[in-house]
Amino acid sequence: MTGDNDFAKTVAKGMYAQDNAAQALGIRIEEMRPHYALARMIVRDDMLNSHGVCHGGIIFTLADTAFAYASNSENKATLAVSCNINFAAAVPAGAELTAVAEKKSRGGRTGIYDVTVTDGAGKTVALFRGNSYQVRGESVPGLGDGN
Repeated sequence: MTGDNDFAKTVAKGMYAQDNAAQALGIRIEEMRPHYALARMIVRDDMLNSHGVCHGGIIFTLADTAFAYASNSENKATLAVSCNINFAAAVPAGAELTAVAEKKSRGGRTGIYDVTVTDGAGKTVALFRGNSYQVRGESVPGLGDGN
């Protein structure tokens, strides 16, 4: 399993090098395993909405990023087909958010992944579910499948 974990980390590193959105938002991929990703970011002032709390689209993007890395962890190009999110709590500037994405089901070319987004105190601020579809190609071209 260690080899699989190392390969998933290599995939994440290759994806991140091309992931301008995650880089611009300060999203960090801190843990990778097959079909699992943990991503973090700090909520900045430029991420706040008119109510002075983190914009829901930013929280969605963090969750979607973790989902993308988890679903692409085997270097099989996989895209989102549909996603939904439920917000549970407002998030102020300066908060560190953590998104943990985990596979719930994968069969053939489709998958279902759940992402829990928490704040620094461990309080759930959002629950996200993403449905994925594997397309042709590699997530990181030229990397292979790790075998």
